[in-house]
Amino acid sequence: MASTETTTGPAGNTPGDTPDATDSPDAPTPADAAATAPAGGGTDRDGADLAGLEAGLDALESSVAARQPWLRTLASKALPPVIAVVIVLVLWQLAYHFEVKPHYLLPSPVEVARSLQEKWLEGTLLGYVWTSLSRGALGFLASVVLGTVLGLVVARVKAVRAAIGPILSGLQSLPSVAWVPAAIIWFGLSDATIYAVVLLGAVPSIANGLVAGVDQISPLYLRAGRTIGATGVAGVRHVLLPAALPGYIAGLKQGWAFSWRSLMAAELIVNAPDLGTGLGQLLEQGREFQDMPWVLSAILLILVVGIGIELLVFAPLERRVLRSRGLLVKS
Repeated sequence: MASTETTTGPAGNTPGDTPDATDSPDAPTPADAAATAPAGGGTDRDGADLAGLEAGLDALESSVAARQPWLRTLASKALPPVIAVVIVLVLWQLAYHFEVKPHYLLPSPVEVARSLQEKWLEGTLLGYVWTSLSRGALGFLASVVLGTVLGLVVARVKAVRAAIGPILSGLQSLPSVAWVPAAIIWFGLSDATIYAVVLLGAVPSIANGLVAGVDQISPLYLRAGRTIGATGVAGVRHVLLPAALPGYIAGLKQGWAFSWRSLMAAELIVNAPDLGTGLGQLLEQGREFQDMPWVLSAILLILVVGIGIELLVFAPLERRVLRSRGLLVKS
């Protein structure tokens, strides 16, 4: 009888056979694979997709705007306003050319520029601007002190908020010019009248802005501050005000706008030789002389000063605060 010999491979397989996963004692069985599969029929690929999605969302949230070259920043920030000003001047010149109003009621841009040039050559233009700007700055600083203290008290003391919170909102909506007659009766034709109107116009806005900022603080920050011992004045300085800073800055911007408007309203009415001549008095003098180029020149100066303070002071401050908190993201 002939014997049949077989040659086995290293693992006991015949030549040409490939190792099977089921031959290995360590290979998982179908039952083991089913037991280790994610619950609900999920797969490893679903988990990877979810992790990628979370990473993408984190990248979007942490995309902070990088500093651009100053030429590019200047072009992106200055070019649109310049174009808008050019459009307004063109429309103004067209209205003058087609006599939408008689020329003595609607002068051309060139006539207004000539009026400004005359005031400049007289050496009085900067004096008018400085008188109003110094009054506005001093009144605004006093408003910041009073508005900050009042806002902190209203934000942190429930009884005070219930008592005077609605009054603050009502005062903020009250036109500043409404205070001028009362201030004249109280203080006469003096600087005190002007500053009183400025304070009454700006303090409610600053206080309400701070209250809104405090209301948006996470309670976790306040508890953490108390845990490390930041209570009382230290808590206000190191926890409360820094956490409420974005809302506080917004209140300061609005407070400046209200103080500038209040100042112009007061200067229009409170006019005396001893008070000096600000932009409001300059505007009123143009009205008395029926000089429309003079009137429009004063309006233009008031507008330029208000916008200049906003762009040079508050806009950089707001950008710095937002950038430091990672809130200034790429569009």
